Amino acid sequence: MGDKGGGAGTESGPDWSELTHECLVNIFSRLSFDERWRGAMLVCKSWLYANKEPCLNSVFDLQSHFDSVTESPRWWDPGFEYKIDNMLRSVVVWADGSLTHIRVSHCSDRALTLVAQRCPNLQVLAIKSCPNVTDESMSKIASGCPNLRELDISFCYEVSYRTLELIGKNCLNLRILKRNLMNWLDPSQHAGIVPNEYLNACPQDGDTEAAAIAKYMPHLLHLEIRFSKLSARGLLLISQGCSNLEFLDLSGCANVTSRDIANSSSKLKNLKDIKKPNFYIPRSVFQPDRYGHWSLYDERFQTDVFRI
Repeated sequence: MGDKGGGAGTESGPDWSELTHECLVNIFSRLSFDERWRGAMLVCKSWLYANKEPCLNSVFDLQSHFDSVTESPRWWDPGFEYKIDNMLRSVVVWADGSLTHIRVSHCSDRALTLVAQRCPNLQVLAIKSCPNVTDESMSKIASGCPNLRELDISFCYEVSYRTLELIGKNCLNLRILKRNLMNWLDPSQHAGIVPNEYLNACPQDGDTEAAAIAKYMPHLLHLEIRFSKLSARGLLLISQGCSNLEFLDLSGCANVTSRDIANSSSKLKNLKDIKKPNFYIPRSVFQPDRYGHWSLYDERFQTDVFRI
């Protein structure tokens, strides 16, 4: 009790640096990703080394952080993207092939190329808002990560239907696809945050993408294509090609009518939930006090004024 010497167990507290490697790994496995990266890894070399264990790096999830804070213009800066790439590349190396889940925004081809090379067991790839992810890296993902069962490429405007074709051909276990676009009907919510040139680059080939999904992803159960520019033709192709769908999100799909949706969804016998484009009307075009509650929206508003 009265010992004034140094070392562990003194009145100044325990000497955490003396914990064994196995003990540190066990402790760190109970921490969140954020707690390890912002705290534990910065304490000393032995703690950093313990955090590099493959068993602690099977999941890379930064999306929960992105979703918990207000979107910042800084996220679209090349320097920020470079930092995200470095974090992801580090985890890929540390995981040593054990990485199964990646959820992140604002990474680039630079990181995904390494993912394709070293993550053969990857099952979930969610990479929203990545302006510098292209078909080039995604083609490598398609061949290098054949066990994908969930893919989220929402707001990735340099990714085209070619990626959908390759992923569908090579990743036969794919069950969830999220290919949402930003609200191009009312882009004011992105003003001052997302660069204007990126907003203007919104993919126009909704039916081409729909055709690729229908032809090469027949086993999908969950499909999100919010604000897609597909037409009735594209929606019909999806209903015919993806007959096992249980969830379909068409929010903001301005080029399909309620009749189109009814005709197509009638072919989906397993469909449990469908999100219809019944709340996308731009505030700058229609006022809610004029037309009443959004739920009153029906086919009478589906005129060519929205067929942009």
